[in-house]
Amino acid sequence: MDQINEEIISFPHGFLWGTATAAHQVEGDNIHSDWWSWERSARRAQALKQEGKNAEDFISGHACDHYHRFEEDFDLVKRGGQNAHRLSLEWSRVEPEEGVWDEKEIEHYREVLEMLKQRGIKTFVTLWHFTNPQWLSARGGWLKGSTVNYFVRYCEKMARTLGDLVDVWVTLNEPGAYVHLSYHWGWWPPQKRSRAQMCLVLMYLACAHRRAWKTLKSVTRGTPVGIAQNVISYAAYRKHHLWDHLLVWMMDVSTNHLFYWLSGMKRHDYLGFNYYFRVRLKRRRGSIFAEQDSVKDQGREVSAMGWELYPHGIFDSLMDFADIKKPVYILENGIATDDDTQRQKFIIEHLREVYHAIKGGVDVRGYFHWSLLDNFEWHEGWRPKFGLVAVDRETFKRTPKESFYLFKKIAEENSITNDEVQSSNAK
Repeated sequence: MDQINEEIISFPHGFLWGTATAAHQVEGDNIHSDWWSWERSARRAQALKQEGKNAEDFISGHACDHYHRFEEDFDLVKRGGQNAHRLSLEWSRVEPEEGVWDEKEIEHYREVLEMLKQRGIKTFVTLWHFTNPQWLSARGGWLKGSTVNYFVRYCEKMARTLGDLVDVWVTLNEPGAYVHLSYHWGWWPPQKRSRAQMCLVLMYLACAHRRAWKTLKSVTRGTPVGIAQNVISYAAYRKHHLWDHLLVWMMDVSTNHLFYWLSGMKRHDYLGFNYYFRVRLKRRRGSIFAEQDSVKDQGREVSAMGWELYPHGIFDSLMDFADIKKPVYILENGIATDDDTQRQKFIIEHLREVYHAIKGGVDVRGYFHWSLLDNFEWHEGWRPKFGLVAVDRETFKRTPKESFYLFKKIAEENSITNDEVQSSNAK
């Protein structure tokens, strides 16, 4: 066996291995959030009916009942060899009415974080993961500059009451994805379709991060603060057309870099990346604009979401930011699939590319798989299965999948052997 075949892909000492969740997707009964009311709106029900879908499959309800079963779930985290966990706080729980703090719910989150600490798990806490309190949405949500003030006040409250239990703050999750889904395509509440509003909301979110960063740093000194940025690997459909490459550059800048520029790179103690897929851009005939190439027509491997599986894209995205010289955490990376063999292959192949990025000089310090549990996937409802652990929707029984044990082995051994790499390629 030659030297290459004997190679063991080993990650740096102290590397963090974890899984990630979001409150609305797993807790259940977030009755004060805008998503809770939108899921039950007549407009939403009518749209689902027209698509021939069962509305019940698109209501979060009790979700995974993580709100009551978090100790059981954290036992799974510990049992899975993980030393870090990313979760979010539900703003609408702790401030169900404007200026009214629910101390019982704040104490609940203290207990949640304490349970992780007792298990030796580092805590990555997201303050905003797409959902807003209903009272805030009624005031105009992120279309109003006043929302920045409300958000900073909320962040300060969480920092003063929970900050001693937080190892890393994540102010915002995927602000770029949020503005596109809510204010460009209109798939998410408040279902607007306005580029002007999309740009305005992005500016307010950038301002919110800048000010929240300053507040969090002043209250919890030394605790790193950043965001979770959805990054996409782009490629040109035609390799030798300058305009196609210019379109790729513009898309890369607008989706992967713009928010960092708007919010100020100095106000990011680390770079938080969420990576799922790559996009190949094809210029429309007779137009200067581009569209996404149809990977399904080419018979490419895709997830249940229709996203192209392209492991090398995570390497591309990491290397794109290599010259910034900041610590990097991969805060989400996962696949929606009913085929757990495909998930195992996904994990191995993407971690191999992360390893190559580390060797290439990127300071990657942790990897969080999305997700710990099969959960409620926003406007896609209950169909997509992202979890390492299956959840019975009737009994809430947790059943670890084979991918759970694969991830456990990697986390505990902190390496991937060549046998595992070859096995993933054969599947």
